[in-house]
Amino acid sequence: MSNEDNTKQEEIVQEENVEQPVDSAKNSAGSLVSSFLSLKESNPKVFFGSIGGVVILLVLLMTMGDDSSKPTISGPVLKDLIVGQRYVLKSVNAYDAAATVRLVATPGAIAAYDDTEEKDRSGACQHIAQGTPVSVLEFADAYGKQKTYAKVKIEDGECKDHEAWALAIDLQ
Repeated sequence: MSNEDNTKQEEIVQEENVEQPVDSAKNSAGSLVSSFLSLKESNPKVFFGSIGGVVILLVLLMTMGDDSSKPTISGPVLKDLIVGQRYVLKSVNAYDAAATVRLVATPGAIAAYDDTEEKDRSGACQHIAQGTPVSVLEFADAYGKQKTYAKVKIEDGECKDHEAWALAIDLQ
C-alpha cells in the first residue's frame, strides 16, 4: 500500500469515530422520547401529571420575583384644594430648588406659552419662586378634569397681592 492509501484509510476511520458519538446521542435522545411517549399509552395519569407539573413549575418561575428591587414610582399628588386656603407654590416637574412656577393671566395660556424670549422670562410676576405662599381664589376646569387650574393671590414677596392662574398641581 502506498502512503496515499494509508492516509485515506486513516481519514475514513476518523470520520467513522466522529459519527459514532453523534449517532449515539441521537439514539439516546430518541429512546428517551420514545420511552416518555410509551408512558402515555401505559400510564396516562403519570404522563399528563408530569406535563402539568412542568407547566406549573414554569408558571411559578415566571411569576416569582423580588418586588422590593423594583423602584417605587411616586408622582405628584393632587390635593383637594379649597378656595380661601393658603398653599405654597411647588413645581412638581422640577428637582432644582431654584426652579420657578409659571403664572399666567388666563387659565389655558399655560399649555400654550413659549418663554424662549427674554421678556417672557423676566416679565413682572410671571415666574414665581418655589415656596412662595399663595391663597386660592377660584378654580377652572380643563380637559375633562375638575380643578385643573387655580387662580391664586400671592401672599408674600415683591408680587404681593398679585392675582394670576397656576396649575393646581403646583400648589402644595
